[in-house]
Amino acid sequence: MTARPPVAKASLFVTCLVDQFYPEVGESTVRVLRHLGVDVDFPAGQTCCGQTAFNAGHWKEARPLALRFLELFRGDRYIVAPSGSCASMVRKFYAELLHDEPEALEEWRSLAPRVFELSEFIVDVLGVSDLRGRGTDRRVTYHEACHLRRELGVTAQPRALLNAIPSLELLEMDQPEVCCGFGGTFSVKYADISGAMLRDKLANIARTGADTLTA
Repeated sequence: MTARPPVAKASLFVTCLVDQFYPEVGESTVRVLRHLGVDVDFPAGQTCCGQTAFNAGHWKEARPLALRFLELFRGDRYIVAPSGSCASMVRKFYAELLHDEPEALEEWRSLAPRVFELSEFIVDVLGVSDLRGRGTDRRVTYHEACHLRRELGVTAQPRALLNAIPSLELLEMDQPEVCCGFGGTFSVKYADISGAMLRDKLANIARTGADTLTA
């Protein structure tokens, strides 16, 4: 029996937080994509996309990371990240970071259209809105991450995937689009403001009565 050709070819950009703290997210991402018939690879030399340094104003330190990213992800594969923040850094903000490096900027222009956040890739590229997951008796609420919504314009795709799960009840919180207070180094530099924003977000989550928060 001849094996079916893959529906798409993609490279996983796992991101720093997933690599260091939540490796199970990267593993789950690969399982989901392979379940959908995607040929997934993982460029082992990948590091940070440079967003943390970029947001803190350390552009000189961020540029080598961006150039490393461009080198490692050359080719024609889609680049999929389980993070709207990191996907938007590469797809949107490399234009600013590399504005005075013409060769790198040209390479970025050919790479940027291949970069997608996970739910965006599944719904918009693969055309899948139902993962045919097992039923789960959960009451779920959804927080819209800032970069995912504001930079990538992704709002409906995660909800479509959640709504397709049998026995899952999606409960909308008040102000789902409002920042959780993290904002990278913002949470360190302005801890009091960050903490107040987080308390408001937690209160909105609690009021839904949901037992699970997704983001």
